[in-house]
Amino acid sequence: MYDAVVFDNDGVLVGRTPYETLQKAAWDAFERVGVEDPDLAHVEDVAVGVSPADLNDVCERYDIDPTEFWRVRDEVASEAQVDDATSGRKTPYDDVGVLGDIDARLGVVSSNQQATVDFVLDHFDLSAHFETAYGREPSVASLSRKKPSPYYLERALEDLEADTALFVGDNESDVEAADNAGIDSAFIRRPHRRDTELSRQPTYEVEDLHDLVSICGRR
Repeated sequence: MYDAVVFDNDGVLVGRTPYETLQKAAWDAFERVGVEDPDLAHVEDVAVGVSPADLNDVCERYDIDPTEFWRVRDEVASEAQVDDATSGRKTPYDDVGVLGDIDARLGVVSSNQQATVDFVLDHFDLSAHFETAYGREPSVASLSRKKPSPYYLERALEDLEADTALFVGDNESDVEAADNAGIDSAFIRRPHRRDTELSRQPTYEVEDLHDLVSICGRR
C-alpha cells in the first residue's frame, strides 16, 4: 500500500526526553555564552517549542547573538540527550524490533537535532532499518523548518523515491506535517498519548508499531 514509511523519533521509536533535561540544557547554554543568571522564564522560552521570534526576543534582552546562542543551545541540548541515552534514561520502545517486518522503505524525520538523531539511531542499533534520517541543523533557519512544516519530511520522501508514503508520529504537528506534504499519517498512542484529543484527524490511529505491519504488509 505504501512505498515508504517515515517515523518521528522521540515518542515513537525511542522515549521522549524529560523536560527537565532540556530545561537544564537551556540554562547551561546561557552560561556558556556568558549569561550567568538568566531569568527562568527566558530559559523556558528556549527549552522547547522555540520560534525564531521567541529566540530573537530573548537574545535581545541579554544582548547576545541569536545565531551563536542557538548553535550553542542545540549543541548543549544534544549533549544532554546523548548522556540520557548512554545512561539508560532514554531507551527504545520494546516494539522497534518489528521495523524489519514492515514492507516499505523506511526513514526518520525529527524536530530534534541531527546530531541527536544520528547518535540515538546508531547507539541503539536502529540505523540499519532506515535509508534516510533527518533532524534539524543547528541554525535559526531550522526553527521555521520543523514540523508542522513539511520541509524535512519532503526531503526524506525524495530520498526514498516514494510515490505513496505514511508518516508515523505522536504529536498533532506530525499529522499536520503529513497533511502539508500530501501523504497519509498514523498517530501512535504511546502511554503519554493515551488521552490526547486531536483537532486534526490522522489517517490511522495505532496502539504500537506492530499495527503498521497490518497496514503496510509484511516483508
